[in-house]
Order: sequence, then structure tokens, then C-alpha cells
Amino acid sequence: MRRFRLMALLAGAAALLVSLSGAAQAQTEPGIDSLRQARQAAEMRDRQRLLELLDDQQALESALADAREAHAQASREDAALRIEAAARALNGARLKSRQSEQDDTLAGLLSTLARHSSEVRNALGDDSWLTLGDTPLPPRLDDAEVLEQRHLEDVVDSLAALTRATGQAAAMTLPVVEPGGDVREREVVRLGDFGAFTPNALLARRGAGDSPALEPDTPKEVSRWLADYANGDGRTLAVDPTRGSVLDALTQRPTLWQRFHQGGYVGYVVVTLGVLGLLAAALQYAYLLLVSARVRRQRRAPDALQPNNPLGRVLLRFARLDKAQPPEALEARLDEAVLAELPRLERGQPLVKLLAAIAPLLGLLGTVTGMIVTFQAITVFGTGDPQLMAGGISQALVTTVLGLVTAVPLLFAQTALSSRSRALTQLIEGQASAALATHLEAQQPEHLAEAGHDPAPPLA
Repeated sequence: MRRFRLMALLAGAAALLVSLSGAAQAQTEPGIDSLRQARQAAEMRDRQRLLELLDDQQALESALADAREAHAQASREDAALRIEAAARALNGARLKSRQSEQDDTLAGLLSTLARHSSEVRNALGDDSWLTLGDTPLPPRLDDAEVLEQRHLEDVVDSLAALTRATGQAAAMTLPVVEPGGDVREREVVRLGDFGAFTPNALLARRGAGDSPALEPDTPKEVSRWLADYANGDGRTLAVDPTRGSVLDALTQRPTLWQRFHQGGYVGYVVVTLGVLGLLAAALQYAYLLLVSARVRRQRRAPDALQPNNPLGRVLLRFARLDKAQPPEALEARLDEAVLAELPRLERGQPLVKLLAAIAPLLGLLGTVTGMIVTFQAITVFGTGDPQLMAGGISQALVTTVLGLVTAVPLLFAQTALSSRSRALTQLIEGQASAALATHLEAQQPEHLAEAGHDPAPPLA
């Protein structure tokens, strides 16, 4: 303790001498007084702190204890690092010794095992359904320097687990991307490496590491199979053996409405004319059915003639004729009455026949315009990309189909109208002829009596 106090006194004396010499020099150099005063103030503060530390023995001992503890901690860390370095050196020497003991066969086996393990991981990591769930993948052995037994065991165990998974249907809960883009937890059934599905739709892989996505265009029949299988009510499943090609083709297959739009403006015109023709045919056929029903009622009541049907109107007109006219005149008047009813019975047939003839011609027009569009695409872009020509070819084929599909029903409708109207016309003509024949037969005995001839006796 005395030694510390002595050192403090010596330090104070030295500082006092320095300050005195500084003061003397300051008188000669007044330009740097401020700097020297600041240095002297700092030295005085340091000397004061040193004196306080020397006077406070407990603080000095505490600082010394802290320094010794820090030194001991540093020594322990240094010893631990030395031990770790020695262990690393020993391990490196052991590995070098083992590597030198292995021959070229084991080295080649390690290289082959590492290559195949990486190939399996790369193949399954892209779009395989086996990566769903907790099925382990083979480890990567690119950094392995020495073939060890655990390497073989890990690879064999992972391959065995993958092989078992390919023949199993596993149920799990996974995040699934909805058609709107939302990700939700759903119950998923993984069918080996062939596919995965929910109880409502098939799933598709969009990329490595991404969640599977629902296929919004899953066929309805396939959806029913999946629901029955998930509920345990069926054993039928839909599997895409091409790993997505058939499913992509099904999802990209256009619907009937999309096919209709591929026909373009010509297709719209064809379908519009077909709808108008079928509407006119339906209205006329309904009218003919109504007329047929009224004619049947009229035939059942020949004495009560009604003007609401063609047969009744013809017979009423015949009844109003002058029966004293010659038979040829009566027949001509009766034919005139029948012909007056034909326009109503044959109404709409010329229009339906015309539309049935125009529809294929419009389809041919669409075919020609579609081929023109195709050749224009070939002229501008060449034949390298078939998708650029698909629009024109689709228009050409769809318009042809629309023209034929429109013409065929119109032909059937025109045939039905013609048959029905012809049957009614023949019926009216027959009934009119029968009425004329009845009248003439009734007038024949009177003419024979006026001529002085007896009527022929009836045949036995």
C-alpha cells in the first residue's frame, strides 16, 4: 500500500513539474494556451482518478479480481480451442488413413451411389407426387469423401420407403391452391406416384416446392368416382398414366359454347338462321296439329259444319253453291275452295326449305374465310408455330359443322311440315269429292225420271 502511495506522490510531482514548465512556456507562446490548458485539465482528472483508486483499496481489489477472472476465462477458451483443433487434426488423419486403405472399387462405388442418389432426388423433386407427405428422399453424397456404412443404409432405406409409397394410397392434410388463388388445408389422397386428388377434384403440380392446385375442369364423371372412393363407396379411380398430359388435354378441350364462338361471324349467322327456321317450323307444325284436331272433330260431326277448320269451310262453301249448275262447274268451284285453304296449310314451308339450302352454303363460306385467315397467318409468321394457324382452321371446320348441323334439322322439319300438310290436303280433297259425289248420286234419279227411264233395279 505504501508503494502505491509513493507512486501516486511521484506522479503528482511529475504532473506539477509538467504544469509549471507548461505555464512558463505558455508565457512565451500565448497562441497555444487553450490547448495546453485542456491537456492540463485532462491530466489533472486522470491523476485525481488514480489517487481515488489508490485510496479505495476495495475497488482496486475488485478490479484486480475481475482482471484475473477474465484471464482465467480466456485461458479456458484457449485450452478448449486447442483440444478441438487436436481432435480435428486426429479426425483428419483418421480419414486420410481410411481413404488410403480403400481401393478404387470402393471409390467408384461411392461415386456411383452419389450420382444415382442425386438423380433420384432431382427426378422426384420436380413434379413427383411422392414428395407430398413425409416420405424420405435419398441423401446427397456429393460432399462425402469416404464411403461409410451409414451412407449405404440411408440410401437403401429411402429407396425402400419410396418403393412402398408407390404402391400405397395415403391420406393426408395438405395446403391446396384453390381456383381463385387462395390456399386452404384440404384432405388429400395420394395414389402412389400416379396422382393425388381431393374428394371433389383432381390435383395438379405447378412446380417444385409449390402446393398442389385443384383442377377446375375435372370431368363430372371423374368427380363422382373420386367422391365415392374417398367415402369408401367405390373402388374406381381415374389415373393419368402420362403424368399430366391427358389431364392437360382434357382441361384445354373447349366446351360447346367455346366451339360455337370459334366459328366467328359466319357461325353466328348460320346459327341465327337455323334458330329462325326451327322456330317458324315449330309454330307451323303446332298450327297443323291444331287444324288436324279440328278436322277430326268435324269428321265426327258431318252435319254440324264449323268454320274453324278447313274441311268445315270447304263444305260450307259447297253447301252455299247453286246445285242446279252442271257437275263440271260444281267440281271447279269445289277445287277452288280447296285451293284457297292450301296457303294456310303450307305456310312456312318455303322459308324452312330455303334456310335448309342456305345453311350448308354459309358453312362453305365460313370454310373459305377460315382458310384465307390460315394462309394469311402462314404468309406473315410461316409454318413454324402451328398455334398461329389453329384459329383459321378452327373457324373453317366449325362453320362447316354448324352449316351441316343447322341444315339437317331444318330438312327434317320441312319434311314433317310437308307430310302433315299433304295429309290434311288429301283428307280435305277426299271429303270434298265425297260430298260432290253424294250430291251427284242424289241428283241422278231425278234426271232419269225426267228422261222417262226407270232406274236400274238393284243387284241381287
